Amino acid sequence: MKTYDAVIIGGGIIGLSCAYYLTLKNKKVALIEKNQIGNGASGACDDMILLQSKKPGKILEMAIESLDIYKGLSKELNYDIGFHNRGGMILIDKEEQIPFMEDYVKQQKKYGLNIEMIDEKAVKKLHPYVKDGILAATYGSEDSQVNPLYVMRAFLSSCISKGMEVYKGSGIKELKNNNGNWQITLDNDVTIESESVVNAAGAWSREIGKLIDIDIPIEPLKGQIAVTENVPMLGKENIWSADYIISKLKPELVNHSERFKELGVGLSFTQTGEGNYLIGSTRERGNFNKNTDKEVIELLTNQIVEFFPILKDVHIIRTFAGFRPSSVDGKPIISEVKGKKGFYIASGHGGDGIALAPATGKIIAEMICKEKPSLDISEFSYDRFI
Repeated sequence: MKTYDAVIIGGGIIGLSCAYYLTLKNKKVALIEKNQIGNGASGACDDMILLQSKKPGKILEMAIESLDIYKGLSKELNYDIGFHNRGGMILIDKEEQIPFMEDYVKQQKKYGLNIEMIDEKAVKKLHPYVKDGILAATYGSEDSQVNPLYVMRAFLSSCISKGMEVYKGSGIKELKNNNGNWQITLDNDVTIESESVVNAAGAWSREIGKLIDIDIPIEPLKGQIAVTENVPMLGKENIWSADYIISKLKPELVNHSERFKELGVGLSFTQTGEGNYLIGSTRERGNFNKNTDKEVIELLTNQIVEFFPILKDVHIIRTFAGFRPSSVDGKPIISEVKGKKGFYIASGHGGDGIALAPATGKIIAEMICKEKPSLDISEFSYDRFI
């Protein structure tokens, strides 16, 4: 039986980040992925490191730390991860949204975020093709983006070069504690053992928890996205609607149809390094159907044409859906589980997985190595659900 210092369950960006920072500390690591690397949410998402969407507090602090890490990650990994700092804007087109967004900006500024409210004239200067009638927008110069596939590829390559072993294409049949170590038996009857296990299985984290008789309150939050053909840049900054932010933080303030609310529709609009625009997105609770819906895609594309009429004749070349791991209280779970020594959870990031991955991996590695975490994230402990 092979033994490791740590076994990571889940080959998405969170799991790979945990593996990367553990290998930096010279730990012998194994990664288990039941399908292919990046097969879950990390391979079916947009590319944003959006600070403006983060509620002031520890999540915003983690996002700021992750952004600092991302800035130097291409050099550190000797791999272009597609990092770009383009800034971002949240468009406000309803009068009743302004007080909420003004207060939101004030709170974020207290955390050191470089963000401000700008008027319609300033919006038009930055994005001349946006519709008339935008009342204001938030503008943040620090919002950035990476290519999640490049980040995962870079993490994986670095980890393998440091000796990490990867078990792909097999789920976990049994997970049990054996004299202080965790014994993991895969579907193909291969058994491995480790002092520490990290559950980074994303939307499937609850299923892993059941193997050791704990309930992890995480459910899938389906997001559907449409991809345009390659088009010229309409403006440097990536775009979100105030509805998209408010529906995440205070959904009762969103004035839309019940169907719109049920789907969690909100505008996100970001251009990839290759020139395609990603148009999103939805937040559909408890939905594990990976197909995209014609109705939903039409809602998304009609919405972007409303905000940017110039796009009415642009072709959609593909659509996709992914499952964000959403905890019941909207906060990630990053901690060791009390009473299950050596079993850690790094999941529940919702739509913030890309933005929070480096900080999450770094903190999990510090916990496993019995070091003081670089950020106090006690509020993300699994203990809050016990």
